[in-house]
Amino acid sequence: MMKVCSLFSGSSGNSIFIANDDTKILVDAGLSAKRIIEALCSIDEDPMELSAVLISHEHSDHTKGAGILSRKLGIPLYANEETWLSMESDLGKINPENKMYFDMNSEFEIGSIKIKAFAIPHDAANPVGFNLFSKDRKFTVATDIGHITKKLLGCFEMSDMILLESNHDVDMLKIGRYPWPLKKRILSEKGHLSNEMAGKVIEYMACRGTRKFLLGHLSQENNFPELAYQTVYNVLCGNPEIRSTEIMLDIAHRDSVGRVIEV
Repeated sequence: MMKVCSLFSGSSGNSIFIANDDTKILVDAGLSAKRIIEALCSIDEDPMELSAVLISHEHSDHTKGAGILSRKLGIPLYANEETWLSMESDLGKINPENKMYFDMNSEFEIGSIKIKAFAIPHDAANPVGFNLFSKDRKFTVATDIGHITKKLLGCFEMSDMILLESNHDVDMLKIGRYPWPLKKRILSEKGHLSNEMAGKVIEYMACRGTRKFLLGHLSQENNFPELAYQTVYNVLCGNPEIRSTEIMLDIAHRDSVGRVIEV
C-alpha cells in the first residue's frame, strides 16, 4: 500500500507526498521549505523522515523550496541531467552527496519505492512525469502536459491512481486577461492540459481499470475546482461502461493540503 497526499498543486507551487511503510518521498518542492514542512506536519508526517525529493522539471513552481529543503533536512534531490543543468544555479549550494541523477525510462529505487520517469510534452529542458511502485501498487504523477500521446497513455496503464493535470477551461482562457503570447503557450503542444482533455484521458483510463484520480495543477485565472470536477464528471457519466460510483475523483488544490489517500 502507498499513501498519497497533495500538499499543493497549481501554478503557484506543487508538491506531492508519497509514502509506504518505510519510505517517504516528495514529488517536487515548488513552495517555500517552511510551507512544505508545515504541510507535512499538518498530516502528522515528520519532515526529517523524508527519503528524497523528485524533481519533474526546472520551473520554479516545482523547485522553489527544493534547495533549502535539501540543506535543512539533509535529503537528496533527484532529477535528470538536463533538469539539473537548468535549475542548479537557482537552488543554491547542494551537498554533492545529495545531488542525484536518474536516467529516463529506466527504473530506480528510493528505499522500497520503485520509480520510473517518463517524458512529458512541456516547455522545459527535459520534463518528466513519474510512475511510483510499491509492491503491486502503482501511482502516476502527470502534470504540465501540452498534449496526450499513445506513449503517455502507455505510461499511465495499470495505474491504481493518477494525479493528472486539469489546468484550464479553454473558453475561460481564450476570453481571459492573459496576454495572447501566454495564451498561445498554454494552448500549445508543450503547454498545459485542459479540463476537457483531462476528462477524455480519465475516461480512457477508467475503462482500463484505474479507479482513483486527482485533478491537479488548476489555473487560478482560467479554471476553478468546481468546473474542473464537473467537466470530468460529466465525461465519465456519459460513458455507460463506467459506473461513476466506483470512481474516486477529487481535486488537488493549489493552496490547501488535501486528504491522505490510500493507494
